[in-house]
Amino acid sequence: GAILVVSGADRPMPQTKEHILLAQQVGVPAIVVFLNKIDQVDDEELLELVEIEVRETLSLYDFPGDSIKIISGSALLAVEALTKNPQIQRGEDQWVDLIYELMDIVDEAIPLPQRNIDKDFLMAIEDVVSITGRGTVVTGRVERGKVKLGDTVEIIGFKNTQETTITGLEMFQKTLEESVAGDNAGILLRGVQKNEIQRGMVLAKPGSITPHLRFKGQVYILKKSEGGRHTSFFPGY
Repeated sequence: GAILVVSGADRPMPQTKEHILLAQQVGVPAIVVFLNKIDQVDDEELLELVEIEVRETLSLYDFPGDSIKIISGSALLAVEALTKNPQIQRGEDQWVDLIYELMDIVDEAIPLPQRNIDKDFLMAIEDVVSITGRGTVVTGRVERGKVKLGDTVEIIGFKNTQETTITGLEMFQKTLEESVAGDNAGILLRGVQKNEIQRGMVLAKPGSITPHLRFKGQVYILKKSEGGRHTSFFPGY
């Protein structure tokens, strides 16, 4: 699911439609809308017009615009209240309460994703860092399966496939014994140099996948009216 943030002080921008289209194309099952910056709007009718336009735009891209939940608030004022008093409780500030209300609706309207932990481990590498005294850490989101300390994994991608052992697991600066599908993890690898890995490679259970130079896929090209290209593609693009 997704939270679509739209400025209540403006009408939906061109990028709003692009984001809704992207959500449609990648199969986002549910959307909740947050109308932001309402502290800058004195006219209730203006907010109603913005809400109507948001609903119409969502319906245009096959989302149930008439029934989608919309919450209005001010992210900036909520952050300012939390910064001033990090221990603030629900019911003590109207702007913070609206964020709580937003998250209540997210819990209600957006189902928890099913974690695919029964298949072989796979994680796309998003970043690589070298930590003095520890070694090389790769970060990314675990796409499927699970992995634990001491497991052997393969590094697959642009260079020769190589095996390594996991010697550390972290998520949001907390040490883990195991990481599962859906986690954004940092994985410490034994005996691997930073220059041997790069973004776009993957970690996988040994023997579960192989690299390929050719593949078939589907793409959706944005039309000019959707913010996409207005000139043709040429060979070699």
